[in-house]
Amino acid sequence: MIGAAIAAGFVATLVMTTIGRAASEYGLTRMDLAFLLGTTVTENRRKARAIGYVFHFLIGIVFAAAYAWFFRLVGSASWEIGALLGALHAVFNGTVLVNVLLPVVHPRIGTPETAADAIALVEPPGFLMLNYGRSTFVVMLVAHIAYGAVVALIISSIM
Repeated sequence: MIGAAIAAGFVATLVMTTIGRAASEYGLTRMDLAFLLGTTVTENRRKARAIGYVFHFLIGIVFAAAYAWFFRLVGSASWEIGALLGALHAVFNGTVLVNVLLPVVHPRIGTPETAADAIALVEPPGFLMLNYGRSTFVVMLVAHIAYGAVVALIISSIM
């Protein structure tokens, strides 16, 4: 099951990343998840993006393992359940994570308390990530739904 979770996490994160990058290239969002993650550890923009992609794929594998655990717990892994988990994950990210937790742990993200003379490397996403574009939450919702469905499809093939 661990091997399947790793494979599922890698493939699903690749799908999710592709959706996010394509949406960015089409001007639907300014969200750069790799940059957002990478700037937690470096100010160097080029290194931040590379480090961020590594973080993103590692996090994707960890979440796939958690999804696999949930599927085993409920005794079923369907794409519908995976899509629902992905949607719940996106809503949590768009509300609690980016507004409450991210500003606490991210040393280079702007906050309402950031002074005018202090320049943040990363703009705060805001509620439902609206600071990155009006359609950002929808893009992230679709990407997370796809992630959950792909993880479920791969895990269900071995259950």
